[in-house]
Amino acid sequence: MAKWPWIERRFTFDFPVTKHPDIVERFRGLPARIEERARGLTRDQLTRSDGRGWSIQENIGHLLALESLFDGRLDDFAAGKPELRPADMQNLATTQANYNAREIALVLADLRAARFAQCARLEVLSESDFARVSVHPRLKMPMRLIDAVCFVCEHDDYHMARIAELRRGLGV
Repeated sequence: MAKWPWIERRFTFDFPVTKHPDIVERFRGLPARIEERARGLTRDQLTRSDGRGWSIQENIGHLLALESLFDGRLDDFAAGKPELRPADMQNLATTQANYNAREIALVLADLRAARFAQCARLEVLSESDFARVSVHPRLKMPMRLIDAVCFVCEHDDYHMARIAELRRGLGV
């Protein structure tokens, strides 16, 4: 497992809002990165757990499950809400979706479609939109919209590292 658990991580977002094009590009890159890491793996390899957490396919499904949360948080920023909607820290959407029973191509296609729809929403925003602030409910800290996008990228990277660890355990 990751050496530094996600729930223990804290963040400082001290970059200028003018960095938003760079961060949005990082955000846009997830589907290609995930597809590359899943390519060539058998169904057994994709769905095998090491007993310490989700399989590769479940990690990918978890990222898909969270796309609706971020879409809602985009709505929260647009509406000027003082606090963003909370995440389900029990990850019920991930466990109930039974991603290991699905075809990986469909999970990947759904992730790509959801992420690109969010990118389309972000691409039309102004710099002042990216500077909007709302409080993150778990971290209890004010966060600009661009910080929220970066936060999602950090979460993506956390799961990419876990997928890499699982691949190494499979010898691939």
